[in-house]
Amino acid sequence: METYIYMVRHGESPKIEGNERTRGLTEKGERDAKRVTELLENEGIDAYFSSPYLRAVLTIEELATIAGKEILVYEDLKELVFSRNDTIIPDHELYPLVDAMFSDRELRSPGGESIMECQIRAVTILKDLIKEYSGQKIVIGTHGLIMTLMLEHFDSNYGYDFLMRCSKPDVYKLIFRDEELKGIERVWGSNSMSKS
Repeated sequence: METYIYMVRHGESPKIEGNERTRGLTEKGERDAKRVTELLENEGIDAYFSSPYLRAVLTIEELATIAGKEILVYEDLKELVFSRNDTIIPDHELYPLVDAMFSDRELRSPGGESIMECQIRAVTILKDLIKEYSGQKIVIGTHGLIMTLMLEHFDSNYGYDFLMRCSKPDVYKLIFRDEELKGIERVWGSNSMSKS
């Protein structure tokens, strides 16, 4: 029996106000969220889960609403915590930090968590969902780094280089037989709805 996990990385989000939890979507992010809906609305999704961060919820909200389903928010699906109080870190500081963290998986910034800690909490939730929703199709509203770490747990080809190539949004379909990953397919891209 196969279980399908659709990981939906959130759309473009402004880094100008609020914090990591409250950042919404830009106008482009909102348009792309509609494209995510168009791309997945006929897939027969059984359940919807998300990070508690607003941008992840908003990216799959219309899709869940059309299906008449509630989005179940899991705290442990949040993005890697980089700072106390989920303070926004500018990209020119964030990307060198992430690069260093992939080299030293126990490295963390003050008030943050390591890649190793983040991966353990995320994969634990993912495995629980695979067991509980065996044979079904589920969507997870997620983030680039935590999505990469979940994929990497099952396939070491997914790492920093993969993360840097991901788009916002991005959609990957994972196919599991029991708890064994049988395949990963990028759904968002040149053959999908990725027009700007």
